[in-house]
Amino acid sequence: MVGRDELVEFLDGYLRTNEFPDKSSNGLQVEGKVEIQKVAFAVDTTLRTIEKAVRDKADMLVVHHGMIWGGLDYVTGIHYKRLKALIENGLNLYAAHLPLDAHPEVGNNVGLLKLLGLEPRGAFGDYKGLSIGFWGEFEEPLPVEEVAGIVSKKLNAGVRTYPFGKRDVRTVGAVSGAGAFALEEAHRKGIDLLITGEFGHADYLTAVDLPQSVLVAGHYATETLGVRALMDVVAERFGVETMFIDDPTGL
Repeated sequence: MVGRDELVEFLDGYLRTNEFPDKSSNGLQVEGKVEIQKVAFAVDTTLRTIEKAVRDKADMLVVHHGMIWGGLDYVTGIHYKRLKALIENGLNLYAAHLPLDAHPEVGNNVGLLKLLGLEPRGAFGDYKGLSIGFWGEFEEPLPVEEVAGIVSKKLNAGVRTYPFGKRDVRTVGAVSGAGAFALEEAHRKGIDLLITGEFGHADYLTAVDLPQSVLVAGHYATETLGVRALMDVVAERFGVETMFIDDPTGL
């Protein structure tokens, strides 16, 4: 068992939540039970993840995508339902968005490189003056299709490849989720392959014209890595029971 305030203080410090220019309200978003015996981890705050955490008797739900983004103006509709479920069951809600993308040990983007056996060589993916991604380098170039196969197998997710630049890649940059904003930076810095989660119509056109090779592995799938890694840290440090709630969107 650990006190809520002690756990929150650790998470805030470990994830450096106050250092990020993030519209997500990182940290404890909804206050619940004071004593924590079990912590659930999930990518998203949904009724499904909240209800699963409650059914399995968790005292805190730690997520990548919280329920407050730049303020909560109206507590109606789905916001009311989620908040009601949290408060009625005393379930604490803790969110870590950009801090969990950028963390050098348990972050989503370090995790993506580790899937490929790569250590981060440097920061990458500038967002409002702060890098939230990382890049690494293979000893020998690999075909984009081979890299895609490794990522698909280890994430257990479908991937799409857009080899508009190099087809054999040595340097790889990772920006999970909606990371296509890093396309031009990747090209400018000579990063052969960008791995991200989402890829829209305009992103496709940008990648073609640069040209830049891209591997798209799903917003949800690429952002399971951070919460899973953080879950292991919390379990080891505090000895509390933990669980991961898998609620994939397929996107």
